Amino acid sequence: MEKYPLAVVTGGAHRLGRALAYSLARLGYAVLIHYHHSGQEARKTVDEIKKYDVPGYCLQADLTQPDQITSLFSSIDLLLSDHSSQLSNLAVWVNSAAVMPRGEALSLPLEQWDIAINLNLRAPFLNAQQASRRMKRGGLIVNISDIGAAKAWSRFPSYTVSKAALESLTKVLARSFAPMVRVNAIAPGLVLPSNNVSDKEWDKLVGNLPLKRPAKPEEIYSALGILLKNEYITGQTIAVDGGYSLL
Repeated sequence: MEKYPLAVVTGGAHRLGRALAYSLARLGYAVLIHYHHSGQEARKTVDEIKKYDVPGYCLQADLTQPDQITSLFSSIDLLLSDHSSQLSNLAVWVNSAAVMPRGEALSLPLEQWDIAINLNLRAPFLNAQQASRRMKRGGLIVNISDIGAAKAWSRFPSYTVSKAALESLTKVLARSFAPMVRVNAIAPGLVLPSNNVSDKEWDKLVGNLPLKRPAKPEEIYSALGILLKNEYITGQTIAVDGGYSLL
């Protein structure tokens, strides 16, 4: 029976996470989709993944709860230890799940601060700890950041701070987990409109870009392909932003 290396994408049921999952399937990885509320979308994504002739799976967990992260990895261990499965080893972990609360720093509720820090920063840290312990043959951890990590987005304080800290965490983990496990980040610019941004705001943001258009999903996941192929890159954040960082 042919065995496939396993790649896990958190928040992989929709938006950019789904595009990253498809790209990993095209590259020959078995893909496990993590989801929280989007079970139906996750199952549809898995059905699409299987069309690339690789195994696909989905598991549910609330990543803001450390005990559910532990349970998630216990389920992954069972999949990997099942002799009837087509999985060889955990090779890639992509931390894509995130939330983007909107609010001014002066009035942002503590609950909105905590959920962004817990999901966008603490969960990637706990996931990376657990994943690295299982990457006995080496592996790659990729944190999905945001070009806003280098900005001062006053309407999204918890999100901006969490992503800035995630890029710092990427460097710390890259040094800590070397040489067996590489840790990098991808910082997309404008790709898909957020529910927190109106059509008018979106058009204005895109119009200000040097390249005058949003990114195509394939232009983001091509950066993941680079990180997979070039095994001499670690501790880096690749910006794919159409020139947003130049503004």
